[in-house]
Parts: sequence; structure tokens; C-alpha cells
Amino acid sequence: MAHVVDALLPRACFLCSAPGGRHLLCAACRDMLPRMPADCCPVCALPTPGAAVCGECLKRPPYFDASHAVFRYEFPIDTLIHALKYGHRLASADFLATSMLEFAPSTPPDLIIPVPLAPTRLAERGFNQAVELARPLARHWQTPLEITRITRALDTLPQASLPWKERAKNIRHAFNCSIDLSGKSVLVVDDVMTTGATLNELAGALKACGAARVANLVLARALKQ
Repeated sequence: MAHVVDALLPRACFLCSAPGGRHLLCAACRDMLPRMPADCCPVCALPTPGAAVCGECLKRPPYFDASHAVFRYEFPIDTLIHALKYGHRLASADFLATSMLEFAPSTPPDLIIPVPLAPTRLAERGFNQAVELARPLARHWQTPLEITRITRALDTLPQASLPWKERAKNIRHAFNCSIDLSGKSVLVVDDVMTTGATLNELAGALKACGAARVANLVLARALKQ
């Protein structure tokens, strides 16, 4: 029945307006999405020869244990993310989350935690895009989704507005965790990983509450040019 509805009322592709059926994007646009290369550092998800741990992660290991990224943060993924965050196109979250499932860890985590927004930013936007991406993942795994007891304590400057070198300082001590995570495997979900400073600070707070393993699953990874 679904294919009949798609044929009669085809959904226009968000990027090129061609018929996309029930999908957000048509097949041609889905094929052109900038996927991350197969060989990436298993810790921070930056490309490395042979998927070896990169020099930076060996030199200064982050609090998180692993990172998985689906796409490179470039056109048209950046357009899709901006539409979700600033254009309130919440319907795109299911499509994007489905893409994330392809690169999700094979073993379901004990808990899924979307990166929290500061209260003022949440009030301005009306929703947290990380929560919208995490909900379909939680349904897929039947895994608890924690969105109340890990909070952003500081209303920091937007990370995107700062030079890469200043982001770790800006986000320091930004998160509070009021849940016992002893021995638990946690999956942190976010839309974009740039320097990893936000994810690292959050992972530190989760490890301080007893988390045994913290892995990141992000839609897109920004790469240094």
C-alpha cells in the first residue's frame, strides 16, 4: 500500500525537488551524500591510514572511548543539518537517524544520551536536534533515552562561533550529571563533531559518574582542510 501512495503522492526531494517517494531525498541525491571514508581513527573518527588510532588520540587520549561518524560535514549534509536545526524540519530527523544506524555499534548500549542544549538555547530553538536524532535510535534498540538527568549547566558561547583552539576552554565544566552510570555503556548522540571538545567534556562528566564506556555517534564529522 505504501508504494501505491508514494506513486500517487510522491514526496519531492528536499535538495532537488525530484520525486522522492516516501524518502526525504531522491535516490540520486542519497547517492551523492559525502560519506566518511572506511578508514578512520576508531577513537575520534578522523581519517587515518588503515583505521589506526591517530597521533593526537595517542598523545592526548580523550575521555570518550570511540566515535562513529556517518558523513563529512560538507554540502549537502550541512544543508540538511541547518534545515533541521534552524528551519525546524523535524521530519528529516528520521531519515538522518536511519543513516546513523548504518554506522552504529553492533552491540546496543545500556543508555543513549543526546548532547544537552543550554536552557536558553533550548527555549529559543524549541527542541534539541540531538534528541530528535536519538529518539529513532532508542526505538530501534529499545534502549533507554536519558534527556533529563544530564544537563548543560553553563550557557556557553556557540562552539561554531569560536576558533577551533578556543572550543575546549569554552565548554569546560559545562555539563552536570545526576545519574549513577556505574558499569554502563553509554552512547552519546549529536549532529556534528568538529574538534570533539563538547563530546570530550560530556564524556568526562559521564565517566565521573561511573560510565564504563562512552562512545559517540554523530551524523557528520568536520574535517580540517
